[in-house]
Amino acid sequence: MGWLMALALPLPAAARSGIQPRPGNSGEPVAGDESTTLRIGFAGPLSGPSSGVGRSMHDAVLLAVEEANQRGLRIGGKTWRIRLIAQDDRADNATAEYVARYLVGQKVIGVVGHWNSGASLAAAPIYHAAGVIQISPATMSRRFTAQDYPAVFRTIPNNESVGLYSAEYVVRRMGIQRVATIDDRTPFGHGLAEQFSRAVHDRGGQVLGTYSVSEKTSDFNGPLLELRRRKPELIFFGGLDWQAGLLAKAIARLRIDARLMVSPGSVGLPFLMSAAAAGNGTVVFEPGAAAERMPGWKAFRQRYGLRFDSDLHLYASFAYDAAQALLMAVRQSASNDPTVVAQEMHRLRLAGVSGPIAFNAEGDLEKPSFTLYEVQQQRWVPLLQIDGLPR
Repeated sequence: MGWLMALALPLPAAARSGIQPRPGNSGEPVAGDESTTLRIGFAGPLSGPSSGVGRSMHDAVLLAVEEANQRGLRIGGKTWRIRLIAQDDRADNATAEYVARYLVGQKVIGVVGHWNSGASLAAAPIYHAAGVIQISPATMSRRFTAQDYPAVFRTIPNNESVGLYSAEYVVRRMGIQRVATIDDRTPFGHGLAEQFSRAVHDRGGQVLGTYSVSEKTSDFNGPLLELRRRKPELIFFGGLDWQAGLLAKAIARLRIDARLMVSPGSVGLPFLMSAAAAGNGTVVFEPGAAAERMPGWKAFRQRYGLRFDSDLHLYASFAYDAAQALLMAVRQSASNDPTVVAQEMHRLRLAGVSGPIAFNAEGDLEKPSFTLYEVQQQRWVPLLQIDGLPR
């Protein structure tokens, strides 16, 4: 699990700037015929607290682009080059809208992004109006693929599935009946906590309280002091990893005897650093199989390590598969028309690094996988894999 434990390295100047990276640094030709250049975009956090995952996803997409250029791409009897245009959305909704307009103006055929649900939802109408394909390697909000946009896809499960499996495990396997939820008010965190609460109730459990805090706060005293009186057996947190770690510390400090379950995206170093020993016993359902069980992981890790000095994050494989799906649809349709390519993506069958990639009518994965992790001795340990959608 060492790939989950490494610190983020400094970002290159192009990534820090939030502006289009330098030629030669993003898989694009330095010079050439623009009429035979296929542009695809990447949008994600390349600065700020989430820059580690953002850079890892960017580098995975760049690897896919470079490999595709090495193989060669033929459209209309001509050889085309693929150019990656990367933008920093800072995991911010307003910035994501600006980034989406910029990428549309650059005439990209599709965008791999964004990372967080709020940014993806803010950018989606802009891509849709321009006919640009959007494929996210990390957005889990159910709303993302429920918008009836024909060119929206994702390479991970949605939070409805994660919420159902999390509740099933808590009630049936852990034997816990009394729970509470805290969320960060974002579409991802709040939606996940809501789904978890409903599913626990449907399975005969008791939800003692639902609370929301700011996505930037480190103060959980309000809800926790109330929950200390109500005595839940488990607290579910809908939000990002660093904040979940602070919550774990607060639970320990206030001596609340409750397990903590956190949101997908928490498996990695930020939670462990933030929570320290207080994180032991924390559990989470993450999308996909554990790295060592991913069918293409070993070869992918080797190619990535030879090309980049950035650390492999949990979501890099989903970003690589997103780029591969987009590029395979271009190749199979032999077209640079986004409408034609999107139609081909709905017919796609790809043996991805993370597992089989095939999309339903809404753009969700047909056969997602999930892995349960637990923090043991301040390390994330995979315990259980579940394949398929909840019934």
